[in-house]
Amino acid sequence: MMQAYFESLARYHVWATAKLLEQIAAISEEDYRRDCRLFFHSIHGTLNHMLVGERHWHSRIAEGISLKMALDTELESRRDVLASALTDASRRWDQWLSSNPQRDYSGNLHYTRATGAPAEAPLTAVLGHVFNHATHHRGQITAALTAMGYACPELDFIYWAVAKQQAEMNK
Repeated sequence: MMQAYFESLARYHVWATAKLLEQIAAISEEDYRRDCRLFFHSIHGTLNHMLVGERHWHSRIAEGISLKMALDTELESRRDVLASALTDASRRWDQWLSSNPQRDYSGNLHYTRATGAPAEAPLTAVLGHVFNHATHHRGQITAALTAMGYACPELDFIYWAVAKQQAEMNK
């Protein structure tokens, strides 16, 4: 049951990331880099933070490696390269989840924080955080887009679930 739930979240994550990046591709460079008063200042800064988060958590969960990288690190300066890296990063979760369908979700993940401090948390909470974190920042970006007068895609989970169900019925 947990496997199917997290696989659904991973597939939604890919879909929502793609829809947001498609919308962002249409905005001006000035607006893309404008300080919108987001926690990571701009859309560009927030997308970079999202990529940092993807890399932190994927390396911890899938590889057992804790990266030492600040949360505001600019990993990619070019927006097209950043969009491609985020797309790839979002796809890795579904690949990782489907690589072991008999995975045990009952344990804790032991890792080292970016500060070097040891930490542990339930694997289910960590996976939930991965997808919730991205949803949180996609929401910040859509609010910034709206404030600048741009249209925003509907990114709610239910829109993905309904579209998926309709696609399956049309097969």
